[in-house]
Amino acid sequence: MSDTRFPLENSPKASQEAPAVPPPKKARVWRYAPVGFVLAGLALGYALGLQDYLSLGFLAEQREALRAYVDANFLWSSMLFLIVYILAVAFSFPAASVLTIFGGFLFGWMIGGALVAVGATVGASLLFLATRSAFGSFLRHRVDGSLRKLADGFRENAFGYLFVIRLAPVFPFFVVNIAAALFDISLGRFFAATFFGILPGTFAYAYLGQGVDSVLVAAQASGREAQISDLVTRDITLAFLALALVALIPTIIRQVRKRGDRR
Repeated sequence: MSDTRFPLENSPKASQEAPAVPPPKKARVWRYAPVGFVLAGLALGYALGLQDYLSLGFLAEQREALRAYVDANFLWSSMLFLIVYILAVAFSFPAASVLTIFGGFLFGWMIGGALVAVGATVGASLLFLATRSAFGSFLRHRVDGSLRKLADGFRENAFGYLFVIRLAPVFPFFVVNIAAALFDISLGRFFAATFFGILPGTFAYAYLGQGVDSVLVAAQASGREAQISDLVTRDITLAFLALALVALIPTIIRQVRKRGDRR
């Protein structure tokens, strides 16, 4: 007599994986909550007129009062600046360059640059996590062909690609934060590539901020508001691009070798 205690053990249906059960509707909705929070915070910031305070015009008008307050409350001011920077980046508020100049002006290029590097990296990581929670599996489940290969290649060389993009600020900072989440990069690689990649540009802008006083005075004397273009020269822009190209060389060599091995 055959053993019939487990009649389905070797059947084809039993060997197949069980179909994936979609998450409950309530769980799917909560996935988008962090992104909704970011959008709500951004809208609230504009509604409150925060963009008027995060400008070189405001710095020009309040520079003496701001510097006096920082001198009297250095530690508290540093923590407050760090929190503001984290929130500005996490909510994708377009003020990173201006705030970096603020940091250099108020705290000096070294301390200001360090505060900006930490604040920008933490804020970017928060936005990265918010985007990944909502759309992290988008490319993995919905694209194929060349775009899938691009996603896989970006994931394999995440640190190198991100590091190069961060070195040369060609793309808006918040766009890179969102795009990286769509390509399913680990948080550790994102954090490290962002922190080390933005260091040259961060300290360069902070150094510009340290000497921004003369530019603000000149702009006020001419009856116009100072612009970031008054500080950023062509040489600085070319230097950023050169740094990015140099950093890209190892990634290019690695890709060429990989294609050669496949042949």
